[in-house]
Amino acid sequence: MLGSRCLKVEIAGLKLHNPTMLASGILGITASSLRQVARAGAGAVVTKSIGLRQREGYKNPTTVQVECGLINAMGLPNPGIEEFKAEIEEAKDLEVPLIVSVYGFSAEEYAKAASLAVEAGADAVELNLSCPHVEGTGTEMGQNPTAVTQVVSEVKRNIRKPVFVKLTPNVSDIADVAVAAAEAGADALTAINTVRAMKIDIETGLTVLSNKIGGLSGAAIKPIAVRCVYEIYDAVEVPVIGCGGISTWQDAVEFMLAGASAVQIGTAIAYEDLGIFGLVAEGIAAYLRRKGHRSVEDIVGLSHGN
Repeated sequence: MLGSRCLKVEIAGLKLHNPTMLASGILGITASSLRQVARAGAGAVVTKSIGLRQREGYKNPTTVQVECGLINAMGLPNPGIEEFKAEIEEAKDLEVPLIVSVYGFSAEEYAKAASLAVEAGADAVELNLSCPHVEGTGTEMGQNPTAVTQVVSEVKRNIRKPVFVKLTPNVSDIADVAVAAAEAGADALTAINTVRAMKIDIETGLTVLSNKIGGLSGAAIKPIAVRCVYEIYDAVEVPVIGCGGISTWQDAVEFMLAGASAVQIGTAIAYEDLGIFGLVAEGIAAYLRRKGHRSVEDIVGLSHGN
């Protein structure tokens, strides 16, 4: 019989007791909320995206539920990295890896925010090169392999902790961007962030979100995310973390077969509760036992053999 050992994974030197992670953007703005997620069973946690300066974000409404998930255009609200350093320092007792998501409006801003996060105690940073609804950062940089190379290279020059890069699906060829990030030194790639989307009220004829366009998350984007992970796995040799529409252990296993070494869970928390991390981990363990596998690593990319 296999115990919890079968679930342990190591990504870019970070040791996770299971392959589930909190996705950036959900519950990750305070040490107490991160602690709650860790205690609920997540193998690692990722904070909300933090920039150099405080940002209020967009006016309400910023989120709308649709039949197939959620569309959000929050506008990257955050207290700024100097203020957030206190939360990072308070979260040092998490007992799971703490990954701080950062963004910037230039390669230098990404590097400065990442440096301050590491200085405060982050175990790794995740570069948000994929936010679809803020001009001058996120997707605008993440769609350009040259810009991705510049950002990743600058961050790698400034910190000695693992650098994850969160990729956007809003590109013609995600493998090209993945290769650029990997060649610039990315230690792992997270795929994917939200897909550009919109909701219109048919009675008023107006867009529902104040920013008009937001990012779709949830079940609707899972097949897109699985395809992206599959293509990235074929293109690079760094670990891939699957993200997008994961709400069951079956979803997680599908991502792993496509090439993900771990998975991030976000929107599903809004529909379920924090117990989802334990349920997904238990389901993966049961699947590994049933199939005769000894570890998560045994099934990563297995579908490529077909």
